[in-house]
Amino acid sequence: MFVPAIPHDPRRGNVAHRVIFSPEAAADLFELYDYIAKQSGPSLAFRYLTRIEAYCAGFKFSAERGTKRDDLRPGLCIVGFERRITIAFHVDAENVVMDRILYGGRDIKRALRKRRATSQRR
Repeated sequence: MFVPAIPHDPRRGNVAHRVIFSPEAAADLFELYDYIAKQSGPSLAFRYLTRIEAYCAGFKFSAERGTKRDDLRPGLCIVGFERRITIAFHVDAENVVMDRILYGGRDIKRALRKRRATSQRR
């Protein structure tokens, strides 16, 4: 008889979220690809971004993770990837939205402020 390591909690259900990359997160990935491709070649850059995207896709069934950073924005969570990437995201009833994907210790507060300033101008 199979017994799951993590018992099923009927109050939570098995809700699958849709993983979405914000325009800023998509731009972060493009910039990261360009940087790595220049430093180490396009093949390595492609493989690295594939790992990041696969990691983010894993949030589909287990979105409740990371460090909550309500001090930066209500509902914001931060998680690291391979000690070099910081991923900022938030979760709603249906989606996990990857807000920013920052490389090499970039300032998350500044990156989020930049997003707010841009969206307020529109």
